[in-house]
Amino acid sequence: MREQLGALARAGAEPTLLCYGNGTGPPPEGIACLRVPAALSPRRTRAGPSAAKLLADPALAVLLASAHRRRPFDAVLAHNAEAALAALAVRPIVRRPVVYVVHTLWGEELECYLPPPLARTAGTLGTRLDRALAARADGVLALCEAAARRLAPFARGPLRVIPPGLETQPAPAQEERRRACARAGVRPGGFALYAGNLDRYQDLALLERAARAVPELPLLVATHEELPRSRGALRCVRVADAGEARALLFSAAVAVLPRRRPGGFPIKLLNYMEAARPIVAHRELADGLEHAVSAWLLAKDAGPDALAAALRALAADPALADRLGAGARAALAARHAWPALAGRTLALVAELLPAVPPRPARR
Repeated sequence: MREQLGALARAGAEPTLLCYGNGTGPPPEGIACLRVPAALSPRRTRAGPSAAKLLADPALAVLLASAHRRRPFDAVLAHNAEAALAALAVRPIVRRPVVYVVHTLWGEELECYLPPPLARTAGTLGTRLDRALAARADGVLALCEAAARRLAPFARGPLRVIPPGLETQPAPAQEERRRACARAGVRPGGFALYAGNLDRYQDLALLERAARAVPELPLLVATHEELPRSRGALRCVRVADAGEARALLFSAAVAVLPRRRPGGFPIKLLNYMEAARPIVAHRELADGLEHAVSAWLLAKDAGPDALAAALRALAADPALADRLGAGARAALAARHAWPALAGRTLALVAELLPAVPPRPARR
């Protein structure tokens, strides 16, 4: 969000960020940031439904309406379902177009947050939510092709696929990488890495089964969350900050994305691409990457054996791994540069704004 807001500002917009009152990291520098009171905001930052959002989301809607009265907005970019529901609730008051920014398909993901007996019902409710948001929003910004295909029949306004971007940074120093690897108990260049959260939709159970079949290549899970007591064949480390995770990523032999549920664009893919790591991922989760050119892509129904085979092949062929890593970095530069993405985002918003009548010619 910080990078997107900065890119929109550099493209000529005047963005204001409306968000919950709790979270991690500083607000975007130079960007107006309005927050829901901390007492009404969720304390945790994990994805998915929570009881705390029953207060936070209506408060977010009220914040939007009051902020608009003080200084009217042209449009609302509503990231994820909660923000879209809040924005749509006050659209009759605000009277500005709402663009639903689709981070996931709830028909795929919602069941991951509920007990198995409720999974099927959750999937049905999630699908209805996906369709309702696409039908009610004035425009839809999908981060990936899978979400666009699913929502296109129901979108009442323009729908565009605009992936997220990344502002690249200098690589971590060698000493920083060595320290991170020593703390994690792995050898630089001698392990595969998954970096991210531990939610069930990430399919880490698939990764654990693959790890059993590739004992020669340790599979490390680097996360900011509290670690579970056991992850079987996976090695787990809780990182102190994003810098430590990045140092581990630049030290890994392979970067892995086991997730199979389509609908979003995993931000970790951008981090993997920035580090020029050979990536193993399922095809529907890796928009813009090409098999054998910029990644090793698996079929949607590929199981642990296929994942293990990919890891084994890349570990045994450093030249192939280097070529895929270089291809991933090239794909990042070609497809995920913020200036172009910000321009496309503002072009979508412009489609929804009323036409400005031409000024009369001077005599």
